[in-house]
Amino acid sequence: MRASSSPSLSTRSPLSVLRWLVLAVLASLLSACGYNDFQAKDEAVKAAWGEVINQYQRRADLIPNLVNTVKGYASHERETLEAVTRARAAATSIQVSPETLNDPEAFKRFQQAQGELSGALSRLLAVSENYPQLKADASFRDLQSQLEGTENRITVARQRYIAAVQQYNVLARSFPTNLTAMIFKYPVKPSFTVENEKAISTPPAVKF
Repeated sequence: MRASSSPSLSTRSPLSVLRWLVLAVLASLLSACGYNDFQAKDEAVKAAWGEVINQYQRRADLIPNLVNTVKGYASHERETLEAVTRARAAATSIQVSPETLNDPEAFKRFQQAQGELSGALSRLLAVSENYPQLKADASFRDLQSQLEGTENRITVARQRYIAAVQQYNVLARSFPTNLTAMIFKYPVKPSFTVENEKAISTPPAVKF
């Protein structure tokens, strides 16, 4: 009884050998055309975007307590308080996901809503300067400190996202990797606008 053995390359059918050769060539072509780079940079963009979302959500979570604390000392600043509440509701009502990065209009709505919330917060913090008792409140000071830290983290997260998108988009727009982008559906991704960048360099002022 003869022991069975797997067929060597020389005993395989020509069709089988050809199939392996085609796969090897395709793998080389994909690597040469930047497919692996696209996967890595796409994941980097998604990770950076996730951090942006996390920091914006952290800011949104701080706002209800901030509004309630201010209301305790400056209840007649109704218009300013309601503006912050409305802006927060608008910002948190926008559904965001990794797919948002492939939808420029959805991305624009998101950054516009966050920009409006930043403006409303700036006005609220400016109003608080008129109330010494509010500024002396321990809870308010703690919320201010948390907000300041969150605003700084938002700035860093956005800058990292911008850098990741820039690297990805260079790949998506350059030849021959732009052909790979078209074939495998790696579209150019949106980033924060120039006007919006002015806002991240001057986050809401938090004074003590």
